[in-house]
Amino acid sequence: MSASPSPVHVGPNEVLRFALEIAALVALGYAGLNLVDDALVGAVLGVALPLTGAVLWGVFRVDGDPKVAPVPVPGVVRLCLEFDFFAAAVLLLGAVGALVPAAVLGGLVVLHYAWGWRRIVWLRHHPGRLASMREPSTGGTSEG
Repeated sequence: MSASPSPVHVGPNEVLRFALEIAALVALGYAGLNLVDDALVGAVLGVALPLTGAVLWGVFRVDGDPKVAPVPVPGVVRLCLEFDFFAAAVLLLGAVGALVPAAVLGGLVVLHYAWGWRRIVWLRHHPGRLASMREPSTGGTSEG
């Protein structure tokens, strides 16, 4: 019998985080559709905004949060990306007049980060791959 890898813990805050990610993508699409009067430009924005957000969210991650990142970044960079992602969704909802959904989304985002403060501390201290690239290599051949 082979040992299976340990499962990733999925608690209520992780479920909330996933719901917020989906809600922010929907908000970006809705705002894109309604930002301009031109239907074609609105359709392009309605697709481009959430697609751009999803790509940035999924590609630029911190190793170990919760798995290996396609493009590893330091934790502070990831926090800035997350802030920009959620702020864009909230602000664009407000810009198209959806003030109540913007306030609800913004409030839930604040709740999520307050609830998950340990992750913020971890991200703030996570150097990413940049630190390992600066360290001198100890491998290879040794002389002497």
